[in-house]
Amino acid sequence: MTDDFISIDDSPPQVLIVDDSPINVRMLEHALKGEYQVKVAIDGPTALTLVEEEPPDLILLDVMMPGMDGYEVCQRLKNNPLTWHIPIIFVTARNDTSDQEYGFNLGAVDYISKPFFLPIVRARVRTHVNLKRRTVLLENLALLDSLTGIPNRRRFDEVFSTEWQRAARNHLVLSLLMVDVDHFKAFNDNYGHGAGDECLRKVATALRVSLIRTTDFVARVGGEEFIVILPECDAENVRCVAERIRAKVESLHIPHRHSAVTNWITVSVGCASIFPSLDTEPRILIETADQSLYLAKNKGRNQICG
Repeated sequence: MTDDFISIDDSPPQVLIVDDSPINVRMLEHALKGEYQVKVAIDGPTALTLVEEEPPDLILLDVMMPGMDGYEVCQRLKNNPLTWHIPIIFVTARNDTSDQEYGFNLGAVDYISKPFFLPIVRARVRTHVNLKRRTVLLENLALLDSLTGIPNRRRFDEVFSTEWQRAARNHLVLSLLMVDVDHFKAFNDNYGHGAGDECLRKVATALRVSLIRTTDFVARVGGEEFIVILPECDAENVRCVAERIRAKVESLHIPHRHSAVTNWITVSVGCASIFPSLDTEPRILIETADQSLYLAKNKGRNQICG
């Protein structure tokens, strides 16, 4: 399943040093290696390749390099939607204010002047790495449902769009599950909203642990409604996942004596699969899954349709 739960990353931050001077590289590496994972590139093209393979938390980028200089490297990184967010500190012997203005306009966050004063290097790197990590944490929190801790509708929209385009480009099947807690209004009315919130948290956890593959994704998209994205999962396997979810929720044995189905909390599940194309509206898959869910509820709930 996709790990969209917030956790504090306690691994050392990664810093990429880009400089064609071995002496400069050794000095910077020595200053940072105790606190950071340090990678090195001696030219612009190598730097771009390393960043694409594993984006670092921060880049120390020499301005004056043969071939592709630091300004061009910065510009390419900032024009790439996958790397634009990485903070870049220019390292340069040129202290002209017009050069610095140019670099800041390209998207750099700071400048370090040569010759280095290593305590200043460490302080500036630490400041910008911490800012970057806090920003990422806040952005992740904005994509989570505050009650259940799983992704919210906004995050679903992002992941669904990405998976739709990937499936369309590669001619792959894409499947959805719409999951609705049966008679949840009656549960809230009789057990109270506090119990209702705890019920939704347990259901969300049951959905999450029912997803085995790292590519599978679950989000809460409404009051008691959840949605599951299953990339490269055909109709037969979709029903297997849906049944695993249905059975897992029922096995929680959350009492619901006001349900018209059983004495426990249950869910209804609507399934849908499609081979997306770039000229097909993604909402078709969502609407089909929703129609299947409507059918499951009309047929008595606690079952799968689609």
